[in-house]
Amino acid sequence: MKFLSQLISGISLGSIYSLIALGYTMVYGIAKMLNFAHGDVIMIGGYVVYTACVTAGLPAAAGVLIAIVFCTVLGVAIERFAYKPLRSASSLAVLITAIGVSYLLQNVALLIFGSDTKSFSSVVSLEPVSLADGALVISGETIVTIIVSVIIMVALIVFINKTRPGKAMLAVSEDKGAAQLMGINVNGTIALTFAIGSGLAAVAGALLCSAYPALSPYTGAMPGIKAFVAAVFGGIGSIPGAMIGGILLGIIENLSKGYISSQLSDPIVFAVLIIVLLVKPTGLMGKKINEKV
Repeated sequence: MKFLSQLISGISLGSIYSLIALGYTMVYGIAKMLNFAHGDVIMIGGYVVYTACVTAGLPAAAGVLIAIVFCTVLGVAIERFAYKPLRSASSLAVLITAIGVSYLLQNVALLIFGSDTKSFSSVVSLEPVSLADGALVISGETIVTIIVSVIIMVALIVFINKTRPGKAMLAVSEDKGAAQLMGINVNGTIALTFAIGSGLAAVAGALLCSAYPALSPYTGAMPGIKAFVAAVFGGIGSIPGAMIGGILLGIIENLSKGYISSQLSDPIVFAVLIIVLLVKPTGLMGKKINEKV
């Protein structure tokens, strides 16, 4: 039962990584840039939920909804003022800007909320489920996290493949110039991508802080890095790849903590990534793209 418990907890943790990785993989797949401030948007989402529910006394559902709206607007603002002016700049300039935005968000949170760790109340009211006469107990947070992640992934796949804005995203990801010639609003499509990714970050922040009830200005730093690893692991640019990569990463991390060492879990995760990239550089579900010169 211990293995099954560790496995389920790993899937739950991996589902959170998947939600964050979806934001990374969508932005990279469409805008061809790495938004390293994405992890800090998770932290902002957590603070918005905390403020709405604890300070203002609103219901959990209202707090999460407010966080989604706030982070969506924040994501669009970051794209508009930090990344859009660098659309034709080098990738190094965009990367440095992303790191700068990340530190900006962390320091704004420090100024407003201080450095003390906040005790976060779970937004999930579902009671734990007991199986095998109590030998296996699955928390409500675990169940909700897994279900929400699956629903979001399926909804994203349907949105991208079946709707007009989704098809515009696919066109922009293939060739921005050709998409613009076909009448697609490239800037609007990229802004929509940031909006969706940041909205998902708010959901991930609420679920992460519910499962691990502590909130600080640095809450999103390590989960953001691990989610990026998950996106690369699964094949950055692939939505199913981000989901699979996140879940596998969560399982590897949890089993490493349970059976090897909690201190070695992070090195093991990154070592597995290196091995996968040595064998398959594009990730598990990534596709090799041949560029014409």
